[in-house]
Amino acid sequence: MFIAQSRSTPLSSEIQHVFTIRRRKISQICRYNKSCCKVKAVIQSGNDNKTVKDANFMEKSMEESNGLLVSSGKGRDVKAVITLRKKIKEKISDKIEDQWESLMNGIGRGILIQLISQDIDPVTKSGKFAESYVRGWLSKPSDHPHIVEYAANFTVPHNFGRPGAIIITNLLDKEIHLVQIVVHGFNEGPLFFSVNTWIHSQKDNPESRIIFQNQAYLPSQTPPGIKDLRREDLLSIRGNGKGERKLHERIYDYDVYNDLGNPDKSEDLARPLVGGKEKPYPRRCRTGRGPTKKDPLAEKRIEKPHPVYVPRDETFEEIKQNTFSAGRLKALLHNLVPLIAATLSSSDIPFTNFTDIDKLYKDGVVLNDDNDPKKNKFLSETLDKVFSVSKRLLKYEIPAIIRRDRFAWLRDNEFARQALAGVNPVNIELLREFPIVSKLDPAVYGPPDSAITRDLIEQELNGMSVEEAIQDKRLFILDYHDMLLPFIGKMNSLPGRKAYASRTLFFYTSRGVLKPIVVELSLPPTPSSPRNKRIFSHGQDATNHWIWNLAKAHVCSNDAGVHQLVNHWLRTHACMEPYIIATHRHLSSMHPIYKLLHPHMRYTLEINALARQSLINGGGVIEACFSPGRYSMEISSAAYKSMWRFDMEALPADLIRR
Repeated sequence: MFIAQSRSTPLSSEIQHVFTIRRRKISQICRYNKSCCKVKAVIQSGNDNKTVKDANFMEKSMEESNGLLVSSGKGRDVKAVITLRKKIKEKISDKIEDQWESLMNGIGRGILIQLISQDIDPVTKSGKFAESYVRGWLSKPSDHPHIVEYAANFTVPHNFGRPGAIIITNLLDKEIHLVQIVVHGFNEGPLFFSVNTWIHSQKDNPESRIIFQNQAYLPSQTPPGIKDLRREDLLSIRGNGKGERKLHERIYDYDVYNDLGNPDKSEDLARPLVGGKEKPYPRRCRTGRGPTKKDPLAEKRIEKPHPVYVPRDETFEEIKQNTFSAGRLKALLHNLVPLIAATLSSSDIPFTNFTDIDKLYKDGVVLNDDNDPKKNKFLSETLDKVFSVSKRLLKYEIPAIIRRDRFAWLRDNEFARQALAGVNPVNIELLREFPIVSKLDPAVYGPPDSAITRDLIEQELNGMSVEEAIQDKRLFILDYHDMLLPFIGKMNSLPGRKAYASRTLFFYTSRGVLKPIVVELSLPPTPSSPRNKRIFSHGQDATNHWIWNLAKAHVCSNDAGVHQLVNHWLRTHACMEPYIIATHRHLSSMHPIYKLLHPHMRYTLEINALARQSLINGGGVIEACFSPGRYSMEISSAAYKSMWRFDMEALPADLIRR
C-alpha cells in the first residue's frame, strides 16, 4: 500500500540557508567589481537591431573578473532567443497590460536573465554567470500571434564555459508563460532550455526561477557549476507544509482527502476523512486551506467557479481549458436531462416504454411551450440562452451498439462482450476453484459459501463437468460480492437506491462465444433471513426472461459504479497523484527518469482537483448518478485497502493475475 508522508517543518530553514548562500556569493562578486553587471545587450525585432547599453557601461573593452562580465576587448558573442506565449483571446484589459509591459521593458524593468555556466568560478566557488535586463520588448514576427520571441545578445569571455542553467526574474506585475530559451553562439551549437512554464511575478514571490538545459544528468553527473542550483530548485518545490497555497506557487506537498464534504453548509454534506488508518487512500496535493467550523479535521471547500490550487504548471493551458470546459458543459447538461425533462418536458419521468428512451437520441428533450412562471423560474438566463442557441446539447448521441440493433443491449452476447471489451473490461477473472467462497467475516455477513450450485452450472456447460470447465479455462466470473456487500445496507437506506452484491458466471462455448449463465444477487443477512442470496438464470417464459434481464441490469449498475470509483478514478487518477508529487519533490527536471515521466503526468493534478470540486465531492456528480451515493468514496477506499498493489497494476501482471 502506498502512503506518502508529509514534508517535515525544518525544511523551511534549509531553503532559506540555500538562498542566503546564493545571495552572499552574488554580493561577494559585486565587491570584487564596482562596475557589477555591466553588460551590453542587443535587442532584435524582425530585421531591426537596437543596441542598449547599461547606464554604467562606460568602458569600450571587456575583461573577465571573478566570473562576471566587465570591460575587455575580447569575448564571444552569444544570442539568447526567448519564446513566450500570450493569451489567444485577449480582453481589452489584457491589451492595456501589454502596452504597460512594453513601457516597463523599454526602461529595463521587465525581465532579468542570468546565464549560469557549468564551470566553477575559482573565487566564488559557484558557476560563472552573466546577466542582462531584457529591454525594448519589441516582438519578433511569428506565424502564431499568441507566440512572441525576443532576442538578447551578450558578450561573454571565451572561457565562460557552456551555460547549464538560466535564472529568470520577472519584474512585471503579472506572470509570464515561458515556452523556451535558445542560446546561440557556443561551439556545441544551439543550447535549448525548453520548459513550458509559468514565471511568477516578483511582487508575488521575490525569489527568481531556475531553469535547466534540456540535457539529462544523474545527480552524480551534474556539472559542478549548477549542482547548487539543482538542489535549490528541488527545495523550493517542496515547500514547508505550512499555510494556504497561492495560485502562482508551484509547491508539491501531500495531504489526505479531507475536502470532499461541506459540513458548514449542511450536515447531509459531511463526509468522513479518506486517507487515514481506518480508510486508507492515496495522497492528494496539499492546498492548505483552513478547517471548517463544524469539523476541525475537514478542510474548507472552494466551490466553482473559483479555482482549486494545483502547482502553477499543472493547470490547463488555454486551448486545453476551452476544450475541457466545452466538454463539461455538455456533460453537465446531459446530467441535467432527467431534471429538466421532469420540469419542462411534455413527457413524464420515469420512462414508460423503450420508445421514450429512443426519443432522447432522436428528438432530445421536448420543452413545453406554456408560460408557467413557476417552471420558467427553474431556468437561469444562462440556460435560456444555451437552449435557444443549441438545443442539440439536450440530445444524446446514439450509442454505437444500438445504431444497427436497438435491442442489442438486452442480449446475452452483448452483455458478455461488454464484460471483456466494454467500458469496464478489467474485473472479469478466470474461475479457478469451486465452490465459490466469500472472504468476508461469516459472523457479520453470513455463510461464506455462494448459492451457485454445481447442478445449476452444469446445465449450461454442454455436457462438461465444473472441474473440466475450470481445467480447460472455460469458466469466468465477475465478482462484486465482497467489495459491495458491506455497503449494501447503507446504499439501500438512501432514497431511490436499491442494490445487491452480485456475482456473475460466464461460459466460453466451443463456438468461441462468451455467454452469461448465472447471476447471484445478495443482501446482508438479517435475523429472520441469515442467507439472503438469490440465483437467476435464463428463463423459458416471458416472466423469467425479464427477471433475468433485471438481474443483469443490477450487475451492470454495480459494474458502472466499480468502473468509475475503482478502476477509473482510484486506479487511473488518485493512485497516480502521489507519484506525480513525489517525482517533482525528489527528481530534478534534469533527471532522466523525470524527463521520461513528465509527459505522462501532465494535467492529472488539475483533473483530480476538479474532480474533488464537483465529481467525487459530497453531493457531486458521482453521488448523484451512481448507486453507492454518499458512500461512493468509502467503497473506493475499501477497494484500495483490499486489492490495490503497485506490482499488479501494469501489464502483463494484471492479466496474469486474472
